[in-house]
Amino acid sequence: MLVCVIWGACVSQQRVGSSNFSPSQQLQILTEKAINNITLIPLDSMKVPRSINEDGSLHGVKTRDWTSGFYAGTFWGLYRFSKDARLKKAAMDWTSFQKKERYDDHTHDLGFKIYCSFGEGYRLMNNEDYKQVIIDASEQLIQRYSDKVGAIRSWDHNRDKWDYPVIIDNMMNLEMLFVATKLSGNQKYYEIANKHAQKTLANHFRTDNSSYHVIDYYPENGEIRKRNTHQGHSHESAWARGQAWGLYGFTVTYRETKNLQYLEKAKEIANFFFTHPNLPTDKIPYWDFNAPNIPNEERDASAAAIAASALIELSQHDTKNSKKYLAWADQVLSSLSSKTYEATTPPFFVTQCVGSKPHNSEINVPISYADYYFVEALLRRNALMKNGSLSEVIAD
Repeated sequence: MLVCVIWGACVSQQRVGSSNFSPSQQLQILTEKAINNITLIPLDSMKVPRSINEDGSLHGVKTRDWTSGFYAGTFWGLYRFSKDARLKKAAMDWTSFQKKERYDDHTHDLGFKIYCSFGEGYRLMNNEDYKQVIIDASEQLIQRYSDKVGAIRSWDHNRDKWDYPVIIDNMMNLEMLFVATKLSGNQKYYEIANKHAQKTLANHFRTDNSSYHVIDYYPENGEIRKRNTHQGHSHESAWARGQAWGLYGFTVTYRETKNLQYLEKAKEIANFFFTHPNLPTDKIPYWDFNAPNIPNEERDASAAAIAASALIELSQHDTKNSKKYLAWADQVLSSLSSKTYEATTPPFFVTQCVGSKPHNSEINVPISYADYYFVEALLRRNALMKNGSLSEVIAD
């Protein structure tokens, strides 16, 4: 079948549901789109692509925004696949805007901002300057760690609501700290990441293995003050992207520590997510597993992309269940490659994402992090099909 993307060239694509679905073929399609996007989206550190506005125009953000590293990271991923010099240049150009963010002392999201841009670039380029940026960002991030709490503080805002909030998303910023120990030889980054993961493991999960979004601690002693789900339907509901962050985060912490507690939690989260009775047959979840109007609720393709990427790695750690995880991941990738979830507004690849429905923000739109994790998942699946290993796409 011939598919003509609105802003790009016509390319051959096998449709979803086909047993011949090919990650490599989908990556080639996305590569061609990304090359077209280079000329369509001007370089601008004040308008890094994040999403689209209600009128369909591009929603660009400053580099201080937590999502600002994903666009560069997506270029890096597609350069890894294609080795196209145009994508390398675009990746380097957009990454360069992020450099000052290594010193941002107002956020826990330095992993998203720096590791998804400079980290991806370092793995491909072995650039000493990139290496130092990763170490500098890690040093800045651990300033948010409290020994009394045993975790890295997440938000600084809403101080009238939370004393010391720690969100499940913060598990995603630990990978940069583990890598910083390898790059610097300083064990402190590893130790803080591991302590944070332990605190999250102890307090974030319900008995059914779903996760709260926010645990608020008393900063003087680390005891729990309250449990919230800020971006979900209710405090006791299972916000879909939060479940995906947890799955991905504990898969990474197992990789880096070999602590079987982390592997067991990743397995439990995966089973909660992919065997849930409210998960649609195409494996793209509603924005919250307990949203009140299912099936008349928005999907969150970003949660699906994050979870799929995690599942592919998890399949290599829990080999007993490898086929099950890969089957689930393949269903997600096949769905996300279909017309149903294809974004038609440049520079995005995937639509039907939800940022925060309770805050009426980014509902049923493309979002940059969905693209990033979609590309990452495709790269991982392609590597497994080609080589039977993830070594070329996961940092050792």
